[in-house]
Amino acid sequence: MPSHKSCKKRMKTAALANQRNRADRSHMKKLVKDIRTSKSKTDAENILKVAIGVIDKAAGKKLIHKNKAARDKSRLTAHIKKITG
Repeated sequence: MPSHKSCKKRMKTAALANQRNRADRSHMKKLVKDIRTSKSKTDAENILKVAIGVIDKAAGKKLIHKNKAARDKSRLTAHIKKITG
């Protein structure tokens, strides 16, 4: 356990940031999964618009690497192009 006041505060803020980051990561993963399991192209395109913003935001907050963000967006758009119907 920390004995300094500032260390106690850092533990609290780190715990809050951890919660926030987990929520953001899981939201991003859920959107990607929704696109992958989507049957219709229009639904997938609508979800992609939201997902791109979430992925960019995650990369900006350093939750994921910027190259991973670019790779994910590229693969999702390629996946949507393959969907028929």
